[in-house]
Amino acid sequence: MSAKTLLVAQLFIIASFVGAYALSSSHARQTVRTNILGNDYYEPVPVVRNEPLKARPLYNRPDLVSDEDLAAVLSQIQPRFDARHMKPNHIEHALRTWGVHATFQNPKAVSGETMLRFLTDTASFTDSWGIDAEPLLIDHPEGVEIRYGEMQGASYHHDHWLACCTEAGATLDTPIFTPGRRNWTLGDVLQQSLRDFRLDERETEWTAMGFALWIAPEKNWVGSDGRQYSFDLLSTRLMRGEKQIGVCSGTHRVYSLMLLLQLDEEYDILSDEAEVVIMDYLRFVRDAIMASQFPDGHWPSNWPDGADAVAHPVNDELYKQVIATGHHLEWLSIAPKELHPPEEQIKKAIDWVVATTIEQSREDIRDRYTFFSHVGAALANWRQVHPAEFWHDWEANHPWQPEPAANDNSVEIDASTPEKTD
Repeated sequence: MSAKTLLVAQLFIIASFVGAYALSSSHARQTVRTNILGNDYYEPVPVVRNEPLKARPLYNRPDLVSDEDLAAVLSQIQPRFDARHMKPNHIEHALRTWGVHATFQNPKAVSGETMLRFLTDTASFTDSWGIDAEPLLIDHPEGVEIRYGEMQGASYHHDHWLACCTEAGATLDTPIFTPGRRNWTLGDVLQQSLRDFRLDERETEWTAMGFALWIAPEKNWVGSDGRQYSFDLLSTRLMRGEKQIGVCSGTHRVYSLMLLLQLDEEYDILSDEAEVVIMDYLRFVRDAIMASQFPDGHWPSNWPDGADAVAHPVNDELYKQVIATGHHLEWLSIAPKELHPPEEQIKKAIDWVVATTIEQSREDIRDRYTFFSHVGAALANWRQVHPAEFWHDWEANHPWQPEPAANDNSVEIDASTPEKTD
């Protein structure tokens, strides 16, 4: 074969490869880049919005939750955090409940803007934890990772930071100031999480929420190393395993599944088959909580046991009852009536959790803040009102008054205090 013929053949092969590459799927192109070029290529997932989608509360029921009861609960969960050693898990829960625009007349309550800054600006985090603390925000060549786990100064759950900032209304272009760079945005955190996601993560409840609220109507995406994912796969992962085992006695996965279903109504992010499976799962949950509610109105941590949970009660600490009851009320607030237990059971649960929250001391709220924050979010949902908006209007007619010093036995929330976790 002449040199000219060989050159023509090589050019033909190269042209064929380039043509096939150009016409191939994004997944195929990513596989080529990863396997042939030897690099961990990742193509960012399209995000068509700067403001996240939101869960949609379906009911305004002042007969179930009065203004006075909602105000009393929200008063209890105002984010009165000590500035020293603020725990990201507390701040994340407070921010998702109150939102980025929250303000308070009480000078000891932390505004939404300040909470968001603590989570997104290393300088603010360092002001609270000191220069020797490990940073919350971790630089990567292509994005930002959130340090999480049981370590001090870390976010407690995987992708909890992302989901909470998203639910709070932080925009995609929110600046992120890491130890090494000041030109990241929340979008870079999202893309890093999409890049790094693995289906065998121990917790996927917040991943499902954080991804769906941003990338819908995308229903499929490709992570690093060419791994293909979808909300069908995520929903299957959420439903895998024992129903009681999981974050917050297995209740948070229920909320995440209901959120996926709600978003699917508008954005079609699930297959028809996945919709059927999720609905069947949620019908089981409905039947289980119908049978497992105690006479006083609370649900126990072993709620999936149904009637056996009442017949053979476990020795739950109060906070576990608050977890189960508050979280169930929260997902029910965005669920269609088909998935509701009888209304009298919902009323009993609301009455119990309102009374229980109001009677807590500041120390009790401090130690269990994350769980009681879900109570406030759930009750506001049952009034179709955002907690910060309701509280702003309430304070306009009921101005904050400092407690007399002689009677002030309050303890502001020191977010470094260890909390009960489930």
